[in-house]
This record gives sequence, C-alpha cells and structure tokens, in this order.
Amino acid sequence: MKLSDFDFDLPEDLIATRPARPRSSARLLVAEGDAVTDAVVRDLADWLRPGDRLVLNDTRVIPARLSGTRRRAGAQGESEAKIEVTLLEPRADGLWSALVKPLKKLREGETVTFSPALSATLEAREEGQGLLRFNLTGEDFDAALAEAGAMPLPPYIAARRAADAQDRDDYQTVWARNAGAVAAPTASLHFDEPLLAALRDHGVDFTHVTLHVGAGTFLPVKVEDVTTHKMHGEWGEVSESAAAEIADTKARGGRVIPVGTTALRLIETAARESGAIAPWRGTTEIFIYPGFEFRVADALMTNFHLPKSTLLMLVSALMGRERMLRIYAHAVAERYRFFSYGDASLLIP
Repeated sequence: MKLSDFDFDLPEDLIATRPARPRSSARLLVAEGDAVTDAVVRDLADWLRPGDRLVLNDTRVIPARLSGTRRRAGAQGESEAKIEVTLLEPRADGLWSALVKPLKKLREGETVTFSPALSATLEAREEGQGLLRFNLTGEDFDAALAEAGAMPLPPYIAARRAADAQDRDDYQTVWARNAGAVAAPTASLHFDEPLLAALRDHGVDFTHVTLHVGAGTFLPVKVEDVTTHKMHGEWGEVSESAAAEIADTKARGGRVIPVGTTALRLIETAARESGAIAPWRGTTEIFIYPGFEFRVADALMTNFHLPKSTLLMLVSALMGRERMLRIYAHAVAERYRFFSYGDASLLIP
C-alpha cells in the first residue's frame, strides 16, 4: 500500500476555518455502501435505528498553546526571546512534553514566563521536544493555564487565523469532561443539546469513553509504504460500564457507531485481545488501514480528512479505498467543508 494511493485533489477554499452555527446545521454526507445521500446533521436520527448506540469521546481539550518570554542576562545587558509552546502530554515525573519554538533559543534551566501567574523551566530535550516543569500544579495550574493559554487549533486552521475567545467554545464538545486532549474529537463538535434530545427520543443510546487526542493526530505520514508508519501513542480508557453497554448493544443486534475516529480507534483497541469489547485502559498506538478486521464498530460518523492522512486510511479500511475516494470526490464536487471545523459524514459499510 503506497502513500499515493490515499491522495486526492482538495481545493484550499474547502478548508473550514469556522464551524457551522448552530452546530447541528452542518452538512452530513451519508454513505450506505455505494449509495450517497446529501443530508444535514440535525437529521441524523433519520439514518439511525432505535437500539443503535453512539460511542462518544468525552475528552476535554486544554488551552495548550502558550506564548511567553525568555529573559537572559549577558555582557551586553538583558536579552529577550519570544517563545511559543504547545503542550503535548503530562508525564508521570511531573514534567510536560511540549513543542517549543524556537527550541534553540532556550537553554536547559532557563525559564519562560507566560503570565504573572504561570511560568515553566526547560529541564531537558527529548526527540526534538522540550520537557518543561511548571511553577504550579493541580488546580492552580489548571486555572493559570485557562487564563494564559489558547486553544490548540490544527495547523491548517492556525495557518489562516489565530485562535480567539470563540474557539474556547467552538473547539470543545458539549459533553467534554475529562481534561487532557490537545486536539478535539472533531466529529463530536456537530452535536448540540437539541440533536442529543432528538436522538434520545428516537431510541438511540449513548456510551462515553475517553481518548486524550494528541498532537500526533496532525503528523504527516512520511513513509511511502504506509504499513511501516508508526502512530503516536494516546492515552484512553473504556470503563467496565462502557464495555458492558457496548456488548449489550451488540448482543441485542443494535449497531455500535463511534462518533469520530478517536472513539473508533479506542474501542477497537479494547477488542484486540479477546476479539470482543472489554474494559481497557492504557496507551494505544493502533493504526487502522485497509485490511483491518473491525470487531466492534458497525459504522462511523466522522469529518472529512486530509489527503494522505492516517484518518483517510482508517475510513478506507471501513468502506474500501476506491469507494472512499469516490465519496470524497462527491464531497469535493458538492463543496462540503473539510477538516476539524468542516462538515460530517456517516459511513455505513
């Protein structure tokens, strides 16, 4: 399988920089096998059956992008450097791994000040990243980060505009509760309370799982043989109750439909050992590409993804590569909006 097998032409003006309002007014492409229908997210219940279960990722995005100043005394007096930091993940030793730009302007032991309350010291370098120790921990750290940080918009949006106050709402799901992600589970951004109520009234069930989406979700595939690509690890959990709910739906003949590739990757990880869904907690590096055997997911709701991305490979595993490229050609022709703030698809093999 070559990387070029997952390429397609995408006009830049189809990349969404703001979401639809209200959330559920986004367009929805429904693909059932080879049949493609143009719909709207608020009508999602029309495509689901009573007894189907949507699996929702309840991770909460932290305002992980920080701008600060490094000051250094020297023979010519004090010098300053602007330092940009994107937090990646906390470590067990109390440090945060982070993208630091420019890392070469920060020496180990030097401190970057982000606000009157928040600063961090570079303790080490590791694989091109910085390991930072903040001056605060726990709730004090959370409060200071909320004040000083900005939402970590994906590179293809950040290149077009800066994050602002509106993104603190737009780039968060309505059910977010477990803080730790540095990217949103973006298919879930289409849901609002009226849509959730309509789905409940229709007899659709919900299960929450947690996968803290990492910045690795945006990393490009750099190998031509895609099967040799290594995924970035992400922490997740499927609780006992979540596993039981999903298993019950399967036993009753209902469909299990993850909302987003993150929820799908997590529940498929939780089914690797036994072949059926089971409670699971840990770091997953699962890479799903054509030939993958799905053990839990019966369909998928997801946004439209980058050419040559691991996410396009994932949906191609579910629907078939050639069919998926036809679906994307339809989406481009009909001017669906792409990526994190774009429109949605419901993919039913």
